[in-house]
Amino acid sequence: MSENSDGGGGSQISALDDLLAGGVAGSASVIVGHPFDTIKVRLQTSSANGNSGKTPSSATAGGFKSLFKGMSPPLATAAICNAIIFASYGHSTRLWGEIVEHKSSQQQNEEIHGTMTEGAVLIEHGEHGTHEQTRTWKQQGNNNNNDNEEWIKVKSNQEEAIGTSQLSEDTLNTSSTRQNYLKVFTCGALAGTVQAFVICPVEHIKCRLQIQATSGAKQLYKGPIDACVSIIKNHGIFRGLYRGMGVTLWRETPAFGMYFAVYDTIKGRVESLLEEKDDDHPIPSHAHAWAASALAGGISGASTWGIIYPFDVIKSRMQTSPLERHLQKGMWTVGSDIIRNHGVKHMFRGLGVTLVRAFPVNAIIFPVYEFVLMQIGNWRSR
Repeated sequence: MSENSDGGGGSQISALDDLLAGGVAGSASVIVGHPFDTIKVRLQTSSANGNSGKTPSSATAGGFKSLFKGMSPPLATAAICNAIIFASYGHSTRLWGEIVEHKSSQQQNEEIHGTMTEGAVLIEHGEHGTHEQTRTWKQQGNNNNNDNEEWIKVKSNQEEAIGTSQLSEDTLNTSSTRQNYLKVFTCGALAGTVQAFVICPVEHIKCRLQIQATSGAKQLYKGPIDACVSIIKNHGIFRGLYRGMGVTLWRETPAFGMYFAVYDTIKGRVESLLEEKDDDHPIPSHAHAWAASALAGGISGASTWGIIYPFDVIKSRMQTSPLERHLQKGMWTVGSDIIRNHGVKHMFRGLGVTLVRAFPVNAIIFPVYEFVLMQIGNWRSR
């Protein structure tokens, strides 16, 4: 994703554009993925034995309509969360360019224009092209005098000059690619860290409403607002509403770093493959971008979930356990209890439905986001 991409009218993306496009994309992803998310949470928090190979009845209890329980909080905050993610990522990339890339550029200039050593290759850039030549530092000395030194400037062979120039270009490209991976991962991780402070209380309320539909006991909360007010009133903001914040950071920070890095890599390669299609079967350029965005988003979302999933299992357990202070346990204690009581396999319980959910949810986010930006750009250009 380019932070300076336009929406079809050539104008630069603004914070308001991010809010609108991110909100629509986020809302679409919530509607598509929430039923799968409900089944996932119920599987994660169910005490039934997961080794039987059967899906616990609580996972689908209450009928199809109950699968949309708890959708209001994530749907209401979808615009905010996506705006935070895109805005944080864009701001981080700009800071990276100003600080890291600027410093790296200065170091490269110092290396190019620094002190010449023996056998070094000098590449001189003129107005009408590149002129390569080698300089060999020849020392002529004797037993009594070491000051007799001279530079012998030799015109290089054209083939050697071209080879040296190509080698230098390949080295710079490799270094640039590695630095871009590091940049995308770091900026994505920072975006994940920022939005974790918003997503933690939202998912806490969502999880409690989702499992509430499966219990036969009296319903504790009438809805998301009632749940939020009740939790803050009885247990406070940090120990109550922000229950599971630590494990949320462990999940969100590396997840978004990997998500953006994998997305950026796959999208670039898919676009290159699509652009190489035969001219007899042309595909519009915007279709290239949407197809690449959908495939890259789906793959990056599914692969990321596969890696960080155990943290999500622990988070679901923490955010659905009793809120009384003396009954609360830390992240590592909860994880150890799950493994001890149910085995390591339980840490991946619900992963199948999560991966099924992850692909369409993440495949729809970027195409919808880019489509909305394009429509905004077209509207402005009228």
